[in-house]
Amino acid sequence: MFETLTAVLILLAFSAFFSGAETAMTAASRPLMHQLAEGGDRRARLVNDFHRHKERLIGALLLGNNLVNVLASALATSALLLAFGDVGVAYATIAMTLVLLIFGEILPKTYAFRNANQAALALAPAVNVLVKALTPVTTAINAVVGAIFKMFGVEYHAEEVFGSDVEELKGAIELHVREAEGPKQEHAMLRSVLDLGEVRVGEIMVHRKNVTAIDASLPPDQVVAEVLESPYTRFPLWRDDPDNIVGVLHAKVLLREARARGDDLSGLDVVSLATAPWFIPEHALLVDQLEAFRQRREHIALVVDEYGTLMGIVTLEDILEEIVGQIDDEHDVSVSGVRTRPDGSYLIDGWVTIRDLNREFGWRLPDEEAATIAGLVLHESRRIPEVGQAFLFHGFRFEIVRRHRHQITCIRVTPPEKPSGRETTEATVGNA
Repeated sequence: MFETLTAVLILLAFSAFFSGAETAMTAASRPLMHQLAEGGDRRARLVNDFHRHKERLIGALLLGNNLVNVLASALATSALLLAFGDVGVAYATIAMTLVLLIFGEILPKTYAFRNANQAALALAPAVNVLVKALTPVTTAINAVVGAIFKMFGVEYHAEEVFGSDVEELKGAIELHVREAEGPKQEHAMLRSVLDLGEVRVGEIMVHRKNVTAIDASLPPDQVVAEVLESPYTRFPLWRDDPDNIVGVLHAKVLLREARARGDDLSGLDVVSLATAPWFIPEHALLVDQLEAFRQRREHIALVVDEYGTLMGIVTLEDILEEIVGQIDDEHDVSVSGVRTRPDGSYLIDGWVTIRDLNREFGWRLPDEEAATIAGLVLHESRRIPEVGQAFLFHGFRFEIVRRHRHQITCIRVTPPEKPSGRETTEATVGNA
């Protein structure tokens, strides 16, 4: 009896080890372990290796934990059967359930969760030995599990259940935003950095209608005058047709040449001073375009669609503003295109992008099918609306205030009074 009780206690200690190790290894901070491993900590390297091969780690710990729990329960049942007869089965069931739950699960897992980093480092060498010893068994078990899933047509990729690193970072940022107090700018910047690999150039470009381009055939003095009147430093040059871009003129290069010539600008050829235009597709990702700007040492690119038609321009500053927010200097024209109304609605110019509105006001308007607020109304309404018509999409009310020909130029947007988790997919149309 004494020997059996001793064996049960030893098995109970192993159960606590397996449960605590499972919690500690999965809850340990990956950034901290990475930093410690870079500093030469061998135990941290082991923990990082466990994170990279979670399937083997979890398989070995679950196998060991179930093995000692079943063996401890069997020994306790055998001992209590000898001591109390058939009723000993009930005693063993109640006793082992409570003992395993408290000492084999709750206590070790609670401690490991609250001290995950320290526990992970302390247990890493022992867990490494266990994982190596049980790898053949866990590999065979995973193969059987995979075959069973395949029989039922279920995709089985154990490593994917833990999610991608990017999604994990996004989730951590969102969780921190909800729990933290104070400025949210830092969190918005972190989210924007992660979104660079998903946002396309066409979503943030300056539309051709709003681009300040210069006719290369104008007299040189008139070109200089237009450059001086503009707040920008780089200008697309076109000839014969606004779609025929022949170069990009930098204000500094032009003014330097004009100064060298003095009052006589008659022989000045602005096209010769311009750099060759750089055309990029509207579907290029921001992360790729940012790297291209760095490699080419250029600050402006012309965006074209699949047919080669000029859509607009994108600059290095546009991409940086996607990360840090609007950047204004003393020469910028501070026209945001959004005006707040006393009744809580907003008068928004049609060219304002949905991404800017979502980021500024915390809205969740979809931007997959349309980049601007006018484009969203056209997409959702499936028509060219008349002035005064009102629509209800995604919980927001959109009223057409101004229209120029077929272009929506101003919309009154009224957000929902209370946030709603369910988006409205139907539109109601009426006259204001």
